[in-house]
Amino acid sequence: MINFLKYRKLYLLISLIVIGAGLFSIVKWGFRYSIDFVGGTNLEYQVDKNIKQVQVNKVLTESKTEVIFTQISDKKITIRSKPIDEKKELEIRKNLETKLKVKTTLLRFETVGPIIGKETIRKTLLASILAILGILIYMSFAFKSFYFAASAILALFHDILVVVGTYSLMSHFFGAEVDLLFVTALLTTMSFSVHDTIVIFDKIREYGTADKSEIENYANKALTETLIRSLNNSMTIIFMLLALLLLGGSTIKFFIASLLIGTITGTYSSPFVATPILVWLMKRKK
Repeated sequence: MINFLKYRKLYLLISLIVIGAGLFSIVKWGFRYSIDFVGGTNLEYQVDKNIKQVQVNKVLTESKTEVIFTQISDKKITIRSKPIDEKKELEIRKNLETKLKVKTTLLRFETVGPIIGKETIRKTLLASILAILGILIYMSFAFKSFYFAASAILALFHDILVVVGTYSLMSHFFGAEVDLLFVTALLTTMSFSVHDTIVIFDKIREYGTADKSEIENYANKALTETLIRSLNNSMTIIFMLLALLLLGGSTIKFFIASLLIGTITGTYSSPFVATPILVWLMKRKK
């Protein structure tokens, strides 16, 4: 049997560093939100020659378009603006062709109103709250102890903070946007985190929790027996996500990166966050 809980202070330090970096990024830089949340229009054009971003911005200014940002790469122009209609999009396209002397092909035209964006935020928060409440109630009944549920929920919040904080860093340094795919990745992380925690907690319950003085030994024994299984399970997911991240398209790379971070932190938090918290709560009860 390996005494994993002997290094609980090291686990705490690692978590504080990662979460602290994420919280710093959230406070200082925040996030870049997609049109799913704030409303607006995404335009993407393919052009037949290289042009400069300054030229595109000048054309958009003359077209009286409220632009949030523009990006040019590989003869593609990506534009984010306030919501516009098809008539305005056609005007922008014609202005680009006539003033920059290029042939443009419309690749993408997406518009979301601000009301829909606010509704998306509300439903996202509601879904997260319902998921957490459901997990709390289920684990309280399944393990017949609130301490198991509380430990799992605290580890769940740990994973959420890691994923959200890391995504803020990706948003600042790599231009990742908070969209519905990120919400999907976050909810998936919540599910995976609790699933792995339940496996360990079930082993601890199997050994018995009546003798609180032995709870640390039971926890170390449960971690020793389940850790290899958890790692094997997680590595199959991690290898698949790495393949998608390296070979997949650019439209899903941040979604895959979020899932990868969530899988890693979920695998880490179950034995090294949730279990130490459970042991601490049980000892306090004693």
